[in-house]
Amino acid sequence: MPNPSRLRAVAVTATALLLSSMVAGCGDDAQDEDLTAQKLSWKDCPAPSQAEGGGSAPSPLPDGDQWQCATMKAPRDWDDPKGDTIDIALIRARTSGDESRRIGSLIFNFGGPGGSGVSTLPAFGEEYAALRTRYDLVSFDPRGVGRSAGVRCENDQQLDAYFQQDGTPDDAAERTALLDNTKDFNAACEKNSARMLPNVRTTDAARDMDLMRQVLGDDRLYYFGISYGTELGGVYAHLFPKNVGRAVFDAVVDPTQTPEQGSLGQAEGFQLALDNFADDCTSKTEDCPVGDTAQDVKDRIAGLLRNLDGKPIPGIFPRELTQSAATNGIAQALYSKDFWEYLTEGLEQAYAGDGKILMLLSDLMNGRNENGEYSNITAANISINCADDKPRYSTAQVQQRLPEFRAASSVFGDFLAWGMVSCTDWPVAGAADHPDVSAPGSAPILVVGNTGDPATPYEGARKMVDALGPGVGVELTYKGQGHGAYGSKNKCVQTAVNGYLMNGKVPAAGTVCS
Repeated sequence: MPNPSRLRAVAVTATALLLSSMVAGCGDDAQDEDLTAQKLSWKDCPAPSQAEGGGSAPSPLPDGDQWQCATMKAPRDWDDPKGDTIDIALIRARTSGDESRRIGSLIFNFGGPGGSGVSTLPAFGEEYAALRTRYDLVSFDPRGVGRSAGVRCENDQQLDAYFQQDGTPDDAAERTALLDNTKDFNAACEKNSARMLPNVRTTDAARDMDLMRQVLGDDRLYYFGISYGTELGGVYAHLFPKNVGRAVFDAVVDPTQTPEQGSLGQAEGFQLALDNFADDCTSKTEDCPVGDTAQDVKDRIAGLLRNLDGKPIPGIFPRELTQSAATNGIAQALYSKDFWEYLTEGLEQAYAGDGKILMLLSDLMNGRNENGEYSNITAANISINCADDKPRYSTAQVQQRLPEFRAASSVFGDFLAWGMVSCTDWPVAGAADHPDVSAPGSAPILVVGNTGDPATPYEGARKMVDALGPGVGVELTYKGQGHGAYGSKNKCVQTAVNGYLMNGKVPAAGTVCS
């Protein structure tokens, strides 16, 4: 079942997954040592755990160097910093350049919340090769994620059922079923991870990053945040403005929105991406195989989803492609223009009664591998968002807002509206209506917005700049498609970002790349 946080979450991480233990436990003993003085023991990386997405150990870097992994101890509860600790899983690639020109460690968060940085960073090793000439590239599993005291909720079989459920209830019985399934999921989270649930807020992860900065030996934080990573970076800048060195926010979350406003914005963003996909397909010289006109493409997609609501088609045996799974798959393909060809092929197959490709895309969205095993991205995503977000939405509130969501998107509106009930019965109170990212006194932060971004609509970049405060946020616009800008390989964007991170050259505010 899509929900607003899931759709904004997984783009970069899921794309990387395409190309130990379930949980690193909490220590039971109080600690007296100064955690800022701890020494990390770096070793060659093992294969990612199931919670991190599974797979093989990362391949060597292009120059033959090995990826290295370590664990850092952090307080489980930052309100009790001398209490018991958890392990935070880290990964790094040492700088490939002259050590005398090394700036420090560049810490990445690729989004979510819930994405494993340990499993994601190696997938982008070549993409960030230029930055590695002056930095150690570092990422981590934020608390609650992967091997960093990863939260656990339902098991694989239960998650199969959870993602097959009807996410757009049409009557009282379907609404009751949706709410019951949500309650069951949330109860499983409390049963299996109650001790961690109060301690997975973004403010906690930001404090972990400042500890990480000190343990890595940097006077300032050098940071590259993508998607939710921009929210995490903004919260860090608010808490530690004087500790910000050079930071880039790409695919920017609007920090001023409530969950409801964010969901509505995503409905508009995914609809825009679907419009762009339909225009692209029908504007090519060859015939578009999924529609004669852009409107025909969208009408046929809407018709497919209506039909699947009552009559699923074969997906990946023994699972069927339901309306929920198909919507997830379509949304996943809209995260990157590189996926549009798979969306076209998947729609062609689905119209012929074969749902395999759309189900593969849906599995990618949900962190399910071909063996039927799930990462903990869904559990972590919901846990972090529900701990962060104060509002709790009732069925009546969703029904009242449905017309506005449907006007924003006939395809995604209902799903994103009903996704707002995900936190309704959550066992931990949410922290705030929206994050505080005001950061007076911070060094400049480069904020990059993409005009065609479905998951973090372009308008969020300007809102982030304004919220950071005067003299902090510097906006750069990329006129492109997909989630994020740097990963598009646009030379203008990469030159600006690399120039700032490596040489401290801040581009002119309002720079536009196309």
